[in-house]
Amino acid sequence: MHSDSTDSFDVAVVGAGPAGCAAATVLAEHGHRVALVERSPLPRYRIGESLIPHCWFPLDRLGLVEALNESSFIVPKYSVQFVSTDGAQTRPFYFTEHTDHPKGRTWQVVRSEFDQLLLKRSLEAGVTFYSETAATDLLRANDNLQGPVVGVRAKNGKGAFDLHAKITVDASGRDLFAAQRNGWRMGDDSLRKLAIWKYFRGAKRDPGRDQGATTIAYLPEKGWIWYLPLSDDLTSVGVVAEPEYLLREGKDHARVFDRETALQPWIAERLAPATPEEELHVTRDFSYRSRHCAEDGLVLVGDALAFLDPVFSSGVYLALDGGVRAGDAVHAALSANDMSATSFAEYGRVSVQQLEAMRHLVHAFYDPGFHFGKLFKSHPQMRDRVTEVLIGNLGQDFSDLFDALGEFAEIPEAPEGGTVCTRD
Repeated sequence: MHSDSTDSFDVAVVGAGPAGCAAATVLAEHGHRVALVERSPLPRYRIGESLIPHCWFPLDRLGLVEALNESSFIVPKYSVQFVSTDGAQTRPFYFTEHTDHPKGRTWQVVRSEFDQLLLKRSLEAGVTFYSETAATDLLRANDNLQGPVVGVRAKNGKGAFDLHAKITVDASGRDLFAAQRNGWRMGDDSLRKLAIWKYFRGAKRDPGRDQGATTIAYLPEKGWIWYLPLSDDLTSVGVVAEPEYLLREGKDHARVFDRETALQPWIAERLAPATPEEELHVTRDFSYRSRHCAEDGLVLVGDALAFLDPVFSSGVYLALDGGVRAGDAVHAALSANDMSATSFAEYGRVSVQQLEAMRHLVHAFYDPGFHFGKLFKSHPQMRDRVTEVLIGNLGQDFSDLFDALGEFAEIPEAPEGGTVCTRD
């Protein structure tokens, strides 16, 4: 099948979310001709509103820290706090107690506005944007099903066309553009969760610097509720747990949400004066990773590479940081005229290292026998190590933390093949 027309670039990026925009901007600033393809009309709704401190670094690389601080759609975030099932609030983890770097003040954001800021930066860097354009297939050399990727087949209101590129970056998010077509998606069966969330206006907030805190409130059976104060007096509230627990009395998601938020005293108190927005959002079985991070002519980034349970708000950081690192890796590959999968081995290694640090902490969190208090009592030095993970300082050896967590929790092996970088 041949398309009606052909465009040619150094790099084609599929998806204009945080990972795609970060990669596209970095590559354009390196001087490459970059096409950015986005299927959905923008701006668009996205979950993933809480940024962790190390988001500061990729945002600084993109030149966006000052613009973000001056934006009207942010709420400053200085801490993460936990609330027990009886409503008792722990002392918050204040980031500024761990660092005097500007990263100690991070943000709660409205994703539609945040993503638009990232896209605007890409356009300023010289990226060519194909709006409301769907990537429909991978292009391969000589139409060989096993051949190197040489771009994407795309379609928009003007028709179908081939978008040729020396390297394609898949930042398609949970659409998994490349992983689905290549049969690479691997679900994490040990993290089968159901999430139900909605928004409220007028919900109670803590005073001072605590008004923007991320709160994780526990439910029975290792479930939890997120409580994220956003701009314009909006609060994001989400219930997450095993489907068997949440659906024990039936599959009416609205009733489940109301029951569980009423069950958590801290949440119930803060929602008492609030007015709910009408729309309810639901997703399940959301943790996965791709078997491979790259093949010849193709590299995966952000949620197109992997998605982890959102309990510690790691998704946007992994997308931004991965986008910047992928951009630099693609630049190096183009400079060396080597678009083989092995060019992205180090990018893949670091990506998996970061994912594993966060995954260990997520699994410990859900283990019935695990409590942070027990860990810190036996290993006081692990408070700083856990904080390193929570703030996103993931590019280091956490084997000491993994060993300590293993004393209190059963951490399943990573999905087989997750570290493999090259195509079968």
